[in-house]
Amino acid sequence: MSTPVLGNNKRASCGPGNGIRQNSLLLFLLLALASCTLVAAQQPPYDVYPEAKPPYYRVRYEASGKPGELIFPVNYTVWIPPQCETLRGVIVHQHGCGEGSCKSGLTGAFDLHWQALAQKHDCALVGPSYEQPQSADCQMWCDPRNGSDASFRQALTDLGQQSGHPELSSVPWALWGHSGGGHWAGGMVMLHPNRVAAAWLRSGVPLFEANPDRKSIQPHELPEAALKVPIMCNPGTKEGVTVKDGRFAGVWPANQTFFAEVRGKGGLVGVAVDPLTAHECGNQRYLAILWLDACLQARLPETNGHALREMSLEDSWLAVIDGKTATAAKDFDGEPLSAGWLPGERIAKAWMQYVNDTNITDDTPPSAPKEVRVVDGELTWAADADLESGLARFIIERDGEFLANVPEKSQNPFGRPLFQNLQYSDTPVQPLTQMRFAIPDGDDPQSHRYRVFAENTAGLKSKPAEVAP
Repeated sequence: MSTPVLGNNKRASCGPGNGIRQNSLLLFLLLALASCTLVAAQQPPYDVYPEAKPPYYRVRYEASGKPGELIFPVNYTVWIPPQCETLRGVIVHQHGCGEGSCKSGLTGAFDLHWQALAQKHDCALVGPSYEQPQSADCQMWCDPRNGSDASFRQALTDLGQQSGHPELSSVPWALWGHSGGGHWAGGMVMLHPNRVAAAWLRSGVPLFEANPDRKSIQPHELPEAALKVPIMCNPGTKEGVTVKDGRFAGVWPANQTFFAEVRGKGGLVGVAVDPLTAHECGNQRYLAILWLDACLQARLPETNGHALREMSLEDSWLAVIDGKTATAAKDFDGEPLSAGWLPGERIAKAWMQYVNDTNITDDTPPSAPKEVRVVDGELTWAADADLESGLARFIIERDGEFLANVPEKSQNPFGRPLFQNLQYSDTPVQPLTQMRFAIPDGDDPQSHRYRVFAENTAGLKSKPAEVAP
């Protein structure tokens, strides 16, 4: 592997990810990417991205020409919870195939909602970005056996040294992946089952059958240890469930095959069909974060270096994979290994809401903003995202009267409006939305009382926070 380049910190905007295109049943995770084994030279930086200053750290590797090593340049950005003394795990947010999706990965570690999950469990949040040209073969990174496994593990070592958290290289992983990223995350479960606490596979799964038309697609083997890893498959309904043709129609059959293979052998795999979407990520994060929260709570060891704990099956719930109702396992009327597995009543109830309309109930408001200040004519603050429902906006009051929303209008073409907006691959839009508001001209900040409220995507408002004295 080539020598890493650390801390490339240029910033600007980049467009939304365009995902990967599909031409046939078994090629759903390639989605019209042309085959290629050699890669055109890429000059760093692949794109411009947010500045990486503590608690963010970044490492970048050049492409390798050695057999079996990664043929694309790649960078990894990690966020470390500021108050965390010793990390207990790593949450990986893995983008999909195609140049647009790869660029969208540049902001994965900056997502406030995913940071809330990481902070709760003393985990780092890692956002990889593979520098794959649009015409190149996605398999050369989304199959981790083609060098991305080794590159990822090297990055954890290097980022651990850079951040002062050497335990980053040895703690367990919770993996989230979209499309080709789902293939990668599932493939990592097959390669490192004893290292993975849980894996969420959005619109992409590893394959267990060879494809004679594409020699680069090699089947995975299913080790027995992988059957103990909680896995959730999360296709959109328009990816072959209700829409049976088109470029995404093969996603559902591939998910069915993966599910039957893993669940049929007793694996802890479930299926949550997104009722609103095709290949875009939609509102999946509101179930994915709750599900990963439950899995991390159950599986992370109390002491680093100890093995992951096994999931308890006593409180399991089961659900028909394309159905709308979940039932406690003890009350399930059917073959248990034909039904999707869910880790308890809380997640089962959220699952039922998600597969119906994605509107998962939340009755807990976000915490109040903090560090509210007036600096050079601007109101600034900090805030933690609500674990259940993230952040939609901030509300500014002046002397008890509404003054403004920040942002003025939240935008998200793929789901609920979010403070940071959202790209196709479930990552914030660049440039990152800032927690600041320009005080209107003519206002004397010393003569007014400013208050800031946080509002989550369920419409719940926090207590107010005022300018610090």
